[in-house]
Amino acid sequence: MRDEVDGLVEAWRTERPDLDVEPLQVLSRVSRLARHLDRARRTVFTRHGLEPWEFDVLAELRRSGSPYELSPGRLLRATLVTSGTMTNRIDRLAAAGLVRRFPDPADKRGVLVRLTGEGRERVDAALADLLVYERSILGTMPRRDRDRLAALLRGLLAPLDEPPGASRG
Repeated sequence: MRDEVDGLVEAWRTERPDLDVEPLQVLSRVSRLARHLDRARRTVFTRHGLEPWEFDVLAELRRSGSPYELSPGRLLRATLVTSGTMTNRIDRLAAAGLVRRFPDPADKRGVLVRLTGEGRERVDAALADLLVYERSILGTMPRRDRDRLAALLRGLLAPLDEPPGASRG
């Protein structure tokens, strides 16, 4: 079985025999897969009236458990965006009726962002559709291969997900 990456690796080996292009074997495939998944996710989310970033914020709130609320700081750390970007996103989600802001009882100056019923319904429906699609992608791969692939990708991703300055020892 061949894929697009096989062709590009061969071409680079021909054009740049002085370079070891072996990393492309893995990382170009991961990159291409990410692009395919991004397109599919956009399609699924659009059916539910959501942008990918909206799904990310709503999903983080949904996963937090009842009452489905988090501080803006917690949301920005989870979604890897800046404070200004998160403020804008919360404003837009609140205007759409998908989240509400509440005073933080533990911090008089702080606020909490809470998922509304509409936000919960949308993120739940989008997740269900997304899982149908993603399950179809993995459908022909044996369970042990999926588990092994997940473990290998975790080993690659975990160091990249560490906060800046964290010890990698």
